[in-house]
Amino acid sequence: MTDSIRVLLVDDHPLVIDGIQARLENEGGIEVVGQAGNGLEAIEQVQSLKPDVVLMDVSMPIMNGLEATRELRTRSPETRVLILSMHDNREYMVQLIQSGARGYILKDVSAAEMVKAIETVCQGGTYFSASASQTLFSHFAPPETAAVEEAGGELTPREIMVLRQLAEGHNNKEIARALSISVRTVETHRQNIKSKLNIHTAAGLVRYALEHNLVQ
Repeated sequence: MTDSIRVLLVDDHPLVIDGIQARLENEGGIEVVGQAGNGLEAIEQVQSLKPDVVLMDVSMPIMNGLEATRELRTRSPETRVLILSMHDNREYMVQLIQSGARGYILKDVSAAEMVKAIETVCQGGTYFSASASQTLFSHFAPPETAAVEEAGGELTPREIMVLRQLAEGHNNKEIARALSISVRTVETHRQNIKSKLNIHTAAGLVRYALEHNLVQ
C-alpha cells in the first residue's frame, strides 16, 4: 500500500492508548492521527480528522463503543470501525457487527495481527482474531439443508459454504484452498451471493450470515 492508513485510537485508558500507539508507530504503512477517550469524542474526531480506520474500545463512559459505532455508520459510513476489546463476549460481537463494525480483535493480539486486522478492514474486508472468531462462530452448526431453508432458498449449498468462509474472514485464495475450487470460481460465487442477497459489503454479508444462522 502506497499511502499510510490513517488510524484513530479510542479508549478511556490513556495507558492503553499509549501502548497501542507505541506498538503501531513501529509499523510501516500506518499513521495514528488522533486519540479519543470515549465514543462522543471519537465521533467528533472522525469528523475533523477523517481517519480510514477507528480502533474502538467497547466499554467507555459518556458514549460506549456500540453507540459510537452506530453513529459512525450513519455519519461517516466510509470510515471503518475495528473493535479492540478485552471482552470475549459473543453478545457484544453480534451487536457490534450488526451496528456496522468491520472486525473484532482482543487486546492480547500481537502487533502483527493488529496491523493485519487494520489493513484488512481498511481494504473493505472483515477481521476477527482467532479467539473472537471461535466465540462468535462456534455456536452454530446447522445442517446444510436447514441453512438453505433458513435463507429462504436463495442460496445454493455451495454458495452457503462460500458465504460461511467469507463470514469467518477468509479471502478468496483461502476459500478456494478450503473448498478445493479455483479462485475464479470463488469470485463467481461471491458475485452470485451479492446479487441474490442484494448485499454488496463484506460487513453486510457477515450480518446476513449471523442473522440466518449460516455460520458454523
